Amino acid sequence: MTRHYVLRAGRERTNAFRCARLASAMLAVMLAASVARADDVVRLPLDGSDFPISAAVTVRAGTDLVFVSGTLPPVIDKTAPKGSGAAYGDTEAQTVGAITQIQTTLARMGMGLGDIVKMTVFLVADPAKGNKLDFAGLMSGYTKFFGTKDQPNKPARSAVQVAALVVPGPLLEIEVIAARPH
Repeated sequence: MTRHYVLRAGRERTNAFRCARLASAMLAVMLAASVARADDVVRLPLDGSDFPISAAVTVRAGTDLVFVSGTLPPVIDKTAPKGSGAAYGDTEAQTVGAITQIQTTLARMGMGLGDIVKMTVFLVADPAKGNKLDFAGLMSGYTKFFGTKDQPNKPARSAVQVAALVVPGPLLEIEVIAARPH
């Protein structure tokens, strides 16, 4: 019986060592994967420009793409008439509001604005600006989040003018695609 106990105890120690080695190997693989994260998304800057978008973004295999639905800005003035532009603010305020909401959505998934690889902005003409597109207002809000010292990543981006959005009042809607390595 003593011999049987010694053999079993020896096997248990051997199994424990195997498990420890396996755990160490798995940790090394996970660390290597996190080090490789910077190479999973490659951003090509605009040629000869400091404009805060990328000309192209490559997302390598082994990376999850996260598609975030179109996001409208929040109502910032609840006393303004419902569906009015005043309820949502100007283009800059709406850009900041929509991007902040996107940031919150990504944070719920353990991601951030730096993980965005593609952004599409749908803009309507601003009645307060003679029914012209307020691209300067968009850029003023956008540059608070992208191409900054704290968050230098720049997504590929398109900004298009549309006749209207589904909800009356907002001047823009933003949708993004983010990338997360496995």
